[in-house]
Amino acid sequence: MAKAREIDGLDPQASYAEAAARIVSVRAAELAEHAENVLDTSDIEGVHDMRVASRRLRAALEIFEPCFPQTDFRATLAAVKELADSLGGRRERDLTLAALEGFAERARAPDRPGIASLVKRTRDEQAKANEDLAPCVEPERLEALGRRIDLLVQAARA
Repeated sequence: MAKAREIDGLDPQASYAEAAARIVSVRAAELAEHAENVLDTSDIEGVHDMRVASRRLRAALEIFEPCFPQTDFRATLAAVKELADSLGGRRERDLTLAALEGFAERARAPDRPGIASLVKRTRDEQAKANEDLAPCVEPERLEALGRRIDLLVQAARA
């Protein structure tokens, strides 16, 4: 699992809004860092790392909600939730495939065709989940989310 980035420069004397701005900014940068190769189904850790980053960002946004303009906050949180849900849909299939493939290796020969059919069906579901995820991780969409978060951060600092 991707380790959370340290939040440097947090001053205990700073305002709650400044802490919000700093923490949300770092969590958003983490999310963006994990976007590369997230659609690669051969490396399931990419989806996992981005999903964890999305959950950290969501938690930070929710904790610091009072620091942000409500309309902008709700729209941004909804976008983060949608991304997290899409990542979760893909992650579920990744984990199921890993479990099935491990089970198939230990299964008796007569049971392997049935397990293979489950693997195929789950691979099809994984491909569909990846198709559903793709629009959420398009660079333009992630950049737009980044701009929304930047506006929240600026509002918190104002």
